[in-house]
Amino acid sequence: MASNLNRPEFQDADKAREFLEAIRWPDGPVCPHCGVIGDAHRIEGKGGAKGTKARPGLLACGACRKQFSVTVGTVFEDSKVPLNLWIQATFLLCSSKKGISSHQLHRTLGVTYKTAWFMSHRIREAMRELNPPKLGGGGTVVEADEVYIGGRVRLKHRKPDGKIPRNKRRAYHDKEPVFSLVERGGKVRSFHVPRVNSATLRPIMREQVEADTRIHTDEASYYKGVAEEFAGHETVTHSLHEYVRGDVTTNAIENYFSILKRGLVGVYQHCSPKHLKRYIGEFDLRYNQRHVTDAERTVEVLKGIEGKRLTYAQPSNG
Repeated sequence: MASNLNRPEFQDADKAREFLEAIRWPDGPVCPHCGVIGDAHRIEGKGGAKGTKARPGLLACGACRKQFSVTVGTVFEDSKVPLNLWIQATFLLCSSKKGISSHQLHRTLGVTYKTAWFMSHRIREAMRELNPPKLGGGGTVVEADEVYIGGRVRLKHRKPDGKIPRNKRRAYHDKEPVFSLVERGGKVRSFHVPRVNSATLRPIMREQVEADTRIHTDEASYYKGVAEEFAGHETVTHSLHEYVRGDVTTNAIENYFSILKRGLVGVYQHCSPKHLKRYIGEFDLRYNQRHVTDAERTVEVLKGIEGKRLTYAQPSNG
């Protein structure tokens, strides 16, 4: 798969269909209706109403007799966008370190902005990992921290006289909190949370982190009671400009946040709270698969399109 998008699966819908079938069905077609493997035949020639030609890629299951194609039961289902453009869009989102805007997709693919916006969100849904294993375990280190996403307070709340109301001076006022966990040398997992406190973070950490894990955080008080449930809890005091003490640090998660913020601020610029979870999921996936090539990352995302649907009655900017 080439970065210049000259591969056949990027340019031809039939080649893209063959490419996707090879990824989804390495052992032969799988019926999405009954689950039978390898007992399907292609419908060739005339097969529609009044003798119209059957659409390309249509198969019929020999067990349940129902028809299907490679996109049935995936985020690509019921889309009128040619499949090669879906493959292109997936590659572009997987290969752009800080993301690619819907406007850039619209210009590159030659589709409308609204179509490009909807495509990108469907692909982000495919990036979502289902039932991931817990992080840490065996005494490994998991770093925990939070970041606030949103516009600058001095620009959002400054009055004509140049003053900012006292109740809106905090740096995170009106911003959206994102809580992340990074396994040292491993994967990241991020969550858009309503607020950052022990009541919110405790169930997330219990569900996502093994109990025999060492937790590294900053000095925030809400981590103390939560992290004590694990094998060990050590902190660095950022308020005193302490960032590393031996192997105790939160530098890995800070590095991840720098990429996240550069992408959300520099590329996407505005992400509505409704869709923020999918944007951070996109950055999570690229970080988690940072050691593979863009082509391999694209294939992994295409494997994740199955069993997911995303529909909006009226897509809106965000």
